[in-house]
Amino acid sequence: MGYFAVAFSLGIIAAKAGLTPAEGFFSSFFTRASAGEYGTYTLVAVQAAYAEVVAMCLVVNLRYMLMSAALSQKIAPGTSWLHRLLMACCVTDEVFGISVAHPGYTPPAYTYAAALISSLFWASGCAVGIMAGSLLPQPMVTALSMSLYGMFLAIIIPPVHEDRNVLWALIASFVLSGLCAVAPVTGEWSSGMRTVVLTIIISAVAAWIKPINVDDDGAA
Repeated sequence: MGYFAVAFSLGIIAAKAGLTPAEGFFSSFFTRASAGEYGTYTLVAVQAAYAEVVAMCLVVNLRYMLMSAALSQKIAPGTSWLHRLLMACCVTDEVFGISVAHPGYTPPAYTYAAALISSLFWASGCAVGIMAGSLLPQPMVTALSMSLYGMFLAIIIPPVHEDRNVLWALIASFVLSGLCAVAPVTGEWSSGMRTVVLTIIISAVAAWIKPINVDDDGAA
């Protein structure tokens, strides 16, 4: 429902850009990135060039490159390159979160199922948002969107209870992310770029201070 609510608000933006419900459904199904889609629909509304749209999506969604690299360590040896490629195409913030939290190696079917369910709700929400336009009051759309943050909390809270090192890394992420957003230089970067830089720095420091021993079956 969190996916549906956020995609619904994106659908309203897509409607203003002139997209039909079918176009909104397929664009959301294959993009599945709120910041990327918001930028795409904004550029479509001003009839920007294709190169601008591609460049914007690449920069905003750079964090998925890091997520895919991390997820590759959760794939069992011997998994075909086709499964690896398809699993990379399934990566979103939430799908990545539950895939890396899966005990042991993550089966491709697990990631596929999570991506299929979430993508259908995401794409449907965008299509319904385009059809509904601005029928729902903005406060209601905003309230529904809060459920997505609940999804994030459900992903990060269990590991925090099990490992205090994760808690400190999480606190560092929140603090540094807020500081970098208002800092003179980093504040001018895109949110995707800040996420990539902070992820590399915080994860490298955490891995150096508190390395994790991994068994042969991929379990920590």
